Amino acid sequence: MKKVGLLVGRERTFPVSLIESINERGGGEVVAELVKVGGVRHEGPIDYDLIIDRISHEVPFYRAFLKRAALDGAVVINNPFWWSADDKFFNFSLATKLGVAIPRTVLLPQKSYIEGITGESLRNLEFPLDWQAIADYVGFPAIIKPFDGGGWKNVSRVDSLEELWTVYDTTGTLCMTLQELIDWDQFVRCYCIGQEDVMVMPYDPRKGYLSGEQYVHNPTYLSADLAARVGRDVLTLNRALGYDINTVEFAIKDEVPYAIDFMNPAPDAEVASVGEFYHNWLTNAVTDLVFRRLAEPRPEARYRWDALLNPMPAAAQTATQTLAAAASAAQSAAEAVLPQSVRDAAGNVVESVSEFLGQAGVVVSGIVDAVAERAAGDDPRPDPQLAGDTAPKAATKRPRTAAAPKKGAGKGSVKRAAAPRHKKSTTEGADEG
Repeated sequence: MKKVGLLVGRERTFPVSLIESINERGGGEVVAELVKVGGVRHEGPIDYDLIIDRISHEVPFYRAFLKRAALDGAVVINNPFWWSADDKFFNFSLATKLGVAIPRTVLLPQKSYIEGITGESLRNLEFPLDWQAIADYVGFPAIIKPFDGGGWKNVSRVDSLEELWTVYDTTGTLCMTLQELIDWDQFVRCYCIGQEDVMVMPYDPRKGYLSGEQYVHNPTYLSADLAARVGRDVLTLNRALGYDINTVEFAIKDEVPYAIDFMNPAPDAEVASVGEFYHNWLTNAVTDLVFRRLAEPRPEARYRWDALLNPMPAAAQTATQTLAAAASAAQSAAEAVLPQSVRDAAGNVVESVSEFLGQAGVVVSGIVDAVAERAAGDDPRPDPQLAGDTAPKAATKRPRTAAAPKKGAGKGSVKRAAAPRHKKSTTEGADEG
């Protein structure tokens, strides 16, 4: 029997639905329950094969427990090591490298610091800060929000430099970003599960939480081309970041989807919030993910931070080891396969043959590295099947596009959502936690 644990916060309906779904499919061989944890010893087994984390971003004790569980071989969704290291400003910078459209964004120094930080501690910090240059780059209106926060906490719209200063003065020790706000035509939020399944949900951040008006199921909300681009961008981002449960939000202006938030590894799934259709879709998708992860062979333990940050499936390890052996053989071929007659030839001939064989070894080594990256999920390049204009597998596997009525898609400013603009991006290249 394999055991699945859910670590949850205030949410009610999603944990119950997920536990029922897993237990029904598991037929007694896979059992799901809420995690119970007290004092955690530094040694000894952890009583779960897989844990789904919905709350550790708010409870440091839970995060430390999950790292301990991962060290002992449990599959943790989402990876607690990466989640601890990640932040939204890094995500924006990474997305730019991946060819995803991003609003103009600036990381701001903190307004205040913890006790013990003095002027001498900040000698590398520019002072006074060139606020006008920052404002000229981002433009107004803009959104100021924490560089690593979530759940719409400490998020404000500012329409002038004076308003920016007023809000900034209240941020204390929080590190903030200033981001251009897009006067969007359409707005979507996208579930991404297992780096494979995508559900595009029309979403109106101007509506109140639990109003029943934020999410409306409308599969024709986006055009086919725009839905395909959004799906590709969602998969590109989540495969690069390694999240198995996440949401990506896009503010769409002039047919360009600007990714404004994609660090939400414990996304809302309550029936009263997202509605029955999306709640059921997510329950089924996460159940599928749980059984996929449980069926994967577990790799041999490697006690290094990089191995914990991005564990490689056992099958991928075997393939990598096989190719590595081939690379080693190729690199030693210059000495191993040259016949005596060639060894006795002129030095420049031997050097040429040796150089050729050495280059072959380099090529094989490159293949090894590439296979290892792809097998481990490290390669940020989009899957070849997503390189064209075809909608991703995730977007066609099940009904993928849902939306609010067209009347909800009218232009408008976001009071509390960062909805910014960047150079237009092409598609060829490419709680709430």
